[in-house]
Amino acid sequence: MTNIQHHVPDDLLMGYATGALPQAFDLVVATHVSLCDDARARLEAFEAVGGAVLEDLDQVEIAEDSLDRTLAMINGSAPADRPIVMPGTFPMPLRDMVGGDEDAVRWRYVGRGVRQCVLHSDENGTARLLRIPAGRSMPEHSHNGTEMTLVLKGAFRDEDGVFARGDIEVADPNISHMPVAEPGEDCICLVATDARLKFQGLLPRIAQPFLGI
Repeated sequence: MTNIQHHVPDDLLMGYATGALPQAFDLVVATHVSLCDDARARLEAFEAVGGAVLEDLDQVEIAEDSLDRTLAMINGSAPADRPIVMPGTFPMPLRDMVGGDEDAVRWRYVGRGVRQCVLHSDENGTARLLRIPAGRSMPEHSHNGTEMTLVLKGAFRDEDGVFARGDIEVADPNISHMPVAEPGEDCICLVATDARLKFQGLLPRIAQPFLGI
């Protein structure tokens, strides 16, 4: 599978396992898990622990080897079955949402060559696809909340390094960055946010109400 360097944090993965994440973030984590063996093994471990806790609610003790089995799963000693790998750009969770692969996306131009497609939006968050032309940058911005970005095609670079297919970046109000798509191939990302971005430039701020970013 993809050589993933940047993984989903444990707190978000546990939130996904317990069904506590907003739908927008749930989609990003599900798509990342379908690409990442490490995330899938950790998810199975969290689900196993949760199942053991539920089974033993009326008891004082759990099995003596519960911790060992959980750590073995996290370390990949008991890997989960791999999902079916389909040709194309989008894994199944995203393909189901879009209704197809990359060619089924209804892109909308948002400026500077960047296009987007909003997949889901409610009071708890928004999930969108972004397509950034190779070598182009997103406007510099910080965050009013959490922004989770999963790379599906190509790669981008910012102050925290290079993010390629399967990599996930989580940004909070303490992070300000200006992602730049790496040369050679457009960068397609799945992005979830729970608040509007804080753009530094005047033009992006003017356009923001119309673009919903």
